Amino acid sequence: MASKHILIADSGSTKTDWALVDTRSGNYQTVQSAGINPFYQTAEEIIPVLQSQVLPDVEGDIPEIHFYGAGCADEKTGMPVTNALKHCFPSADVVEVASDMLGAARGLCGHAPGLACILGTGANNALFDGNRITHSIGSLGFWLGDEGSGSYLGKTLVVHYLQNELPEDLHERFISQYPGLDRLTVLDHAYKKPYPNRYFAAYSKFIAEHRDHSFIQALLSNAFGLFVQKYVLKHANAAGYPVHFTGSVAYYYQDVLQKVLQNHGLQMGRILKSPLEGLVGYHLPDLKV
Repeated sequence: MASKHILIADSGSTKTDWALVDTRSGNYQTVQSAGINPFYQTAEEIIPVLQSQVLPDVEGDIPEIHFYGAGCADEKTGMPVTNALKHCFPSADVVEVASDMLGAARGLCGHAPGLACILGTGANNALFDGNRITHSIGSLGFWLGDEGSGSYLGKTLVVHYLQNELPEDLHERFISQYPGLDRLTVLDHAYKKPYPNRYFAAYSKFIAEHRDHSFIQALLSNAFGLFVQKYVLKHANAAGYPVHFTGSVAYYYQDVLQKVLQNHGLQMGRILKSPLEGLVGYHLPDLKV
């Protein structure tokens, strides 16, 4: 029997992880491209990303695509992605474009109930019953929410720096690493240039490099505590479900995150850097090989 391949994508604002899955063997190869978000991009802007960063690594016809992405809340908001995928993969009979939250829930929980959370460049959450999302405390995005995310951590750090609130040793290290950074430069990136969330998320590198500093430890604990209070604890019977996480921030700071959850009487579930592996497992049993 000839092999059949499907394409599964997990996309945030910063990057997109793709899996080209052989449904006969279960093996898959991964490709990474720039982030795709229809909130910021049109189909005409997405198509060149697919053509230059994905198509060169994909051979043959792809009959089925499952794309989970930030900004793809429903059919209307995800339409730019749908149109771009259909343009670049005309052989696809099935093109599913769904939210990154549904992708996280399917990848983390599989077919079991649980609380699924995203902590990457952005932040999100949902209660999953094993089949569908039943409740979500809606994320307000970068400017009004995203507590605990990489963009929130970076923004908080930069605000502390600009307002001279960093301890002296951290202040000097920050100046050394980002010479010439001033208020006008930050405001220009925040309000005039595209992707302010990516810009501020880049400063989380400094946080990672100084994660053992007591000030940074407090910054992380406070940010994760806000995420738990504003999102996780608002779900009914939150303590009765495992709380799963995906995203680079959750993955790299899982020790701090676990302490925060324990302090709130919550069960720590799986922590995956990317839900892609879980999504392959979720889709594979349902495919007609």
